[in-house]
Amino acid sequence: MLPPMLRRPRKHAFARPLAALLLAAAAALVPTTAAHAQSAAPTSGWNDYSCKPSAAHPRPVVLVHGTFGNSVDNWLALAPYLVNRGYCVFSLDYGQLPGVPLFNGLGPIDKSAGQLAAFVDRVLAATGTPKADLVGHSQGGMMPRWYLKFLGGASKVNTLVGIAPDNHGTTLLGLTALLPYFPGAEDLLRLSTPGLADQVAGSPFLTRLNAGGDTVPGVRYTVIASRYDEVVTPYRSQFLDGPDVDNVLIQDKCVLDLSEHVAMGLTDRVTYHEVVNALDPAHATPTTCASVIG
Repeated sequence: MLPPMLRRPRKHAFARPLAALLLAAAAALVPTTAAHAQSAAPTSGWNDYSCKPSAAHPRPVVLVHGTFGNSVDNWLALAPYLVNRGYCVFSLDYGQLPGVPLFNGLGPIDKSAGQLAAFVDRVLAATGTPKADLVGHSQGGMMPRWYLKFLGGASKVNTLVGIAPDNHGTTLLGLTALLPYFPGAEDLLRLSTPGLADQVAGSPFLTRLNAGGDTVPGVRYTVIASRYDEVVTPYRSQFLDGPDVDNVLIQDKCVLDLSEHVAMGLTDRVTYHEVVNALDPAHATPTTCASVIG
C-alpha cells in the first residue's frame, strides 16, 4: 500500500477547498472596513425615524447592503449623499448566520427578503408613507425582487435601484463552473453559506425568482452596471427585461469611470448621480464624468 502522501486523493477531498476558494474569492472583493462597524451608530443623518419625507422627495429610501456587508459600512458615502439632497434614508442588516459575526448577507436569500419586508413595514409606519424606494448593492439589488414578487412588496415599493445586482446570478469569473467537477462542493456551499449558493448562476433560488419574467407590474426598475465588474459576471447578466426597466452601463455615462463591483456601491459618485436620477426621474439631470463633483 502506498504511504498516505503518495495516495491519489479522492475527488470529494477537493470539495471543501473549492468551496473555501469561492468564499475567499468573494470575501476578497468586499471592503475591509466591514469588520469594525457592525454595531456602529450612523452619524450622518440616516436611520432617523423622526424624518418625514418632503413634498420634493415623498418616499423614504431603504438601502439594502450586499453580501458580507452591513447597514453602516456599505453606505458611508451614499447615505449622506442622499440625506444631503433631502431624502429620508434608512438601512438594515439582513442575512445573518449563527456563529458568523460582523458579516451579513450569507443566510438563505428568501429568508433575507422576509427581513426586508419587516423592515420596510417599520419604515413606512414611522414615516407615514404608503410606499418606499429601495436602493441595493450587489445581492442587495437582487434580493428585493423576491420581496416584490412573492412577499407583497410590489404594493409598497415605487422604485428598485440595483447597483451591480446579480439578477441572474454570477459565474464569479468562471469559478462557479468548477463546482460540478467536485462532488460535494455545491452541497457544502449551500449548507455553509446558503446566501452564496443562492447567487450561483442557475441555482434553484434564481430559477424560481426569474421564472415568468424579471419584473412585477407597478414597480419601476433601474439597474446600474459596470463593464469592469469582476464579481457579477458576465456583467450584462445584471440587466433586467420587462416594462419600466432602465438598464444603465455606467461607462455609457462616463467612459473614464473605471469603477468595479465594490467601488460602484461604496465610492462612485457617477453611479450615485444616476441613483438620484432613478429616484426622481422628473428632475433628472445628465450623468457625466463631471458628476463626480456634483
